[in-house]
Amino acid sequence: MAEDSSSNTPALDCVLAFIRVLESGGGSDDIRPFLADSFVLVEAPHLLAPEGSTRSLESVLAGADQSSEVVADQKFTVRRTTCEGGRVAVEADWSATALMDLRYWDSGETIRARTSSVFEVSDGKILSQDSYDCYFR
Repeated sequence: MAEDSSSNTPALDCVLAFIRVLESGGGSDDIRPFLADSFVLVEAPHLLAPEGSTRSLESVLAGADQSSEVVADQKFTVRRTTCEGGRVAVEADWSATALMDLRYWDSGETIRARTSSVFEVSDGKILSQDSYDCYFR
Protein backbone atom coordinates (compact mmCIF):
# COMPACT_ATOMS: atom_id res chain seq x y z
CA MET A 1 0.00 0.00 0.00
CA ALA A 2 1.51 3.32 -1.04
CA GLU A 3 1.37 6.02 1.61
CA ASP A 4 3.38 8.94 2.94
CA SER A 5 3.19 8.91 6.72
CA SER A 6 5.26 12.05 7.28
CA SER A 7 2.26 14.24 8.10
CA ASN A 8 -0.35 11.74 9.35
CA THR A 9 -2.85 12.64 12.03
CA PRO A 10 -4.01 10.11 14.67
CA ALA A 11 -7.30 9.64 12.76
CA LEU A 12 -5.46 9.02 9.50
CA ASP A 13 -3.03 6.63 11.21
CA CYS A 14 -6.01 4.65 12.54
CA VAL A 15 -7.66 4.42 9.11
CA LEU A 16 -4.44 3.48 7.29
CA ALA A 17 -3.70 0.78 9.87
CA PHE A 18 -7.25 -0.55 9.40
CA ILE A 19 -6.72 -0.67 5.62
CA ARG A 20 -3.42 -2.54 6.10
CA VAL A 21 -5.23 -5.15 8.22
CA LEU A 22 -7.92 -5.55 5.55
CA GLU A 23 -5.22 -5.88 2.91
CA SER A 24 -3.52 -8.66 4.88
CA GLY A 25 -6.80 -10.62 4.91
CA GLY A 26 -7.66 -9.81 8.51
CA GLY A 27 -10.76 -11.41 9.94
CA SER A 28 -13.12 -10.14 12.60
CA ASP A 29 -10.62 -10.55 15.46
CA ASP A 30 -8.10 -8.46 13.51
CA ILE A 31 -10.38 -5.58 12.51
CA ARG A 32 -12.46 -5.41 15.69
CA PRO A 33 -9.94 -3.28 17.65
CA PHE A 34 -10.31 -0.49 15.07
CA LEU A 35 -14.10 -0.30 15.16
CA ALA A 36 -16.39 1.40 17.68
CA ASP A 37 -19.25 -0.61 19.17
CA SER A 38 -21.66 1.60 17.21
CA PHE A 39 -19.76 1.23 13.89
CA VAL A 40 -21.87 1.50 10.72
CA LEU A 41 -20.75 0.86 7.13
CA VAL A 42 -22.83 2.54 4.41
CA GLU A 43 -22.12 1.43 0.85
CA ALA A 44 -23.47 3.52 -2.01
CA PRO A 45 -25.02 1.51 -4.86
CA HIS A 46 -22.43 -0.32 -6.94
CA LEU A 47 -22.03 -3.28 -9.28
CA LEU A 48 -22.21 -5.91 -6.53
CA ALA A 49 -24.88 -4.16 -4.45
CA PRO A 50 -27.08 -2.22 -6.90
CA GLU A 51 -29.26 -0.91 -4.09
CA GLY A 52 -26.37 -0.17 -1.76
CA SER A 53 -26.31 -1.36 1.82
CA THR A 54 -26.05 -0.33 5.44
CA ARG A 55 -24.25 -2.79 7.69
CA SER A 56 -23.86 -2.91 11.46
CA LEU A 57 -20.71 -3.85 13.33
CA GLU A 58 -21.91 -7.45 13.66
CA SER A 59 -22.56 -7.74 9.94
CA VAL A 60 -19.17 -6.24 9.05
CA LEU A 61 -17.37 -8.62 11.41
CA ALA A 62 -19.20 -11.64 9.96
CA GLY A 63 -18.31 -10.46 6.45
CA ALA A 64 -14.66 -10.11 7.41
CA ASP A 65 -14.59 -13.75 8.51
CA GLN A 66 -16.24 -14.89 5.26
CA SER A 67 -14.09 -12.75 2.94
CA SER A 68 -11.18 -15.23 3.01
CA GLU A 69 -13.46 -17.73 1.27
CA VAL A 70 -14.36 -15.24 -1.48
CA VAL A 71 -11.17 -13.27 -2.25
CA ALA A 72 -7.42 -13.46 -1.68
CA ASP A 73 -4.44 -11.18 -2.25
CA GLN A 74 -6.29 -7.95 -1.50
CA LYS A 75 -4.26 -4.88 -2.38
CA PHE A 76 -5.00 -1.23 -1.70
CA THR A 77 -3.08 1.53 -3.43
CA VAL A 78 -3.94 4.72 -1.60
CA ARG A 79 -4.15 7.56 -4.11
CA ARG A 80 -5.14 10.47 -1.84
CA THR A 81 -6.14 11.18 1.70
CA THR A 82 -7.73 14.24 3.24
CA CYS A 83 -8.28 14.83 6.95
CA GLU A 84 -10.38 17.30 8.86
CA GLY A 85 -10.48 16.62 12.58
CA GLY A 86 -11.75 13.07 12.97
CA ARG A 87 -12.98 12.83 9.38
CA VAL A 88 -10.69 10.98 6.95
CA ALA A 89 -11.35 10.65 3.21
CA VAL A 90 -9.41 7.99 1.32
CA GLU A 91 -9.31 7.39 -2.42
CA ALA A 92 -7.74 4.07 -3.35
CA ASP A 93 -7.41 1.44 -6.04
CA TRP A 94 -8.39 -2.01 -4.75
CA SER A 95 -7.83 -5.42 -6.26
CA ALA A 96 -8.23 -9.02 -5.17
CA THR A 97 -8.29 -12.49 -6.68
CA ALA A 98 -11.69 -14.20 -6.81
CA LEU A 99 -11.61 -17.59 -5.06
CA MET A 100 -15.00 -18.65 -6.42
CA ASP A 101 -17.18 -17.86 -9.38
CA LEU A 102 -18.99 -14.58 -8.78
CA ARG A 103 -21.60 -12.76 -10.84
CA TYR A 104 -19.08 -10.84 -12.96
CA TRP A 105 -15.82 -12.71 -12.31
CA ASP A 106 -14.69 -16.32 -12.53
CA SER A 107 -12.56 -18.00 -9.91
CA GLY A 108 -8.93 -16.92 -10.35
CA GLU A 109 -9.75 -13.61 -12.04
CA THR A 110 -8.68 -10.28 -10.60
CA ILE A 111 -11.42 -8.00 -9.31
CA ARG A 112 -10.53 -4.30 -9.50
CA ALA A 113 -12.26 -1.22 -8.13
CA ARG A 114 -11.64 2.46 -7.54
CA THR A 115 -12.96 3.27 -4.10
CA SER A 116 -13.51 6.41 -2.08
CA SER A 117 -14.40 6.16 1.58
CA VAL A 118 -15.13 8.71 4.26
CA PHE A 119 -14.34 7.55 7.79
CA GLU A 120 -15.38 9.19 11.06
CA VAL A 121 -12.85 8.51 13.84
CA SER A 122 -13.12 9.36 17.53
CA ASP A 123 -10.93 8.30 20.46
CA GLY A 124 -8.91 6.00 18.20
CA LYS A 125 -11.95 4.06 16.92
CA ILE A 126 -13.70 4.21 13.56
CA LEU A 127 -17.33 5.21 14.13
CA SER A 128 -18.48 4.95 10.53
CA GLN A 129 -17.40 4.39 6.95
CA ASP A 130 -19.28 5.62 3.89
CA SER A 131 -17.94 3.88 0.77
CA TYR A 132 -18.31 4.72 -2.89
CA ASP A 133 -16.97 1.82 -4.98
CA CYS A 134 -16.64 1.69 -8.76
CA TYR A 135 -15.88 -1.82 -10.00
CA PHE A 136 -14.24 -2.52 -13.34
CA ARG A 137 -15.60 -5.44 -15.38
